[in-house]
Amino acid sequence: MSSLSETASLLADRTRAAFCQALLDGRAWTAGELARSAGVSAPTASEQLSRLVEGGLLAEERQGRHRYVRLAGPEAAALIEAVASFAPGAAPRPRTLRLSGQAGAEAKARTCYDHLAGELGVALADAMLTRGLVCEDAGLTVTPAGRAWLADALGYRPPAGGRRPLVRSCLDWTERRSHLAGLLGAALCATSLERQWVRRIGSGRAVKVTPVGARTFRELLGAEVG
Repeated sequence: MSSLSETASLLADRTRAAFCQALLDGRAWTAGELARSAGVSAPTASEQLSRLVEGGLLAEERQGRHRYVRLAGPEAAALIEAVASFAPGAAPRPRTLRLSGQAGAEAKARTCYDHLAGELGVALADAMLTRGLVCEDAGLTVTPAGRAWLADALGYRPPAGGRRPLVRSCLDWTERRSHLAGLLGAALCATSLERQWVRRIGSGRAVKVTPVGARTFRELLGAEVG
């Protein structure tokens, strides 16, 4: 198991950090795709990805000639999002109009591994707290009303004996407040995508609330988003 210093050193490199942030969309990427996204050569990408795999932050899959990598799991995603949220100062100004638009869209609504983040994720977390579906009285928990809501609104029932928590907070790096992760956050994100309450914008992490999604979030949670 990597020590704290070894894990920290993995994220101290700009290229490796850029790879990890790109993979927060929850999907598997090829080394070539990540190389292009970070503006580095293929050999550099391959070397840095191998270090991230060896360090336990990424998992590797091979299909024929292709090598895919993804985040090792929700714990790795939470670590990367939390480190990003503690970065001092403002984010660097995007270099192009396209990147500026992408950054603005991601700040408004995006995926964080397998749950919703940005203004949207924080608004939904606030709404679930207000409705009493989750509670912070003795640590973040899903209330009985929240479990009923998961079953009735999303058709989701948590598996028995799973290791992943039903809910946990994830510090949002753009809002500097928490959105909801865990099984609840994953179920809400998956359902939102499947039922077209949100849709992906391009190939990045940004999503956009659809008109049916804005109406649904208002009816289900009293959240004004869109």
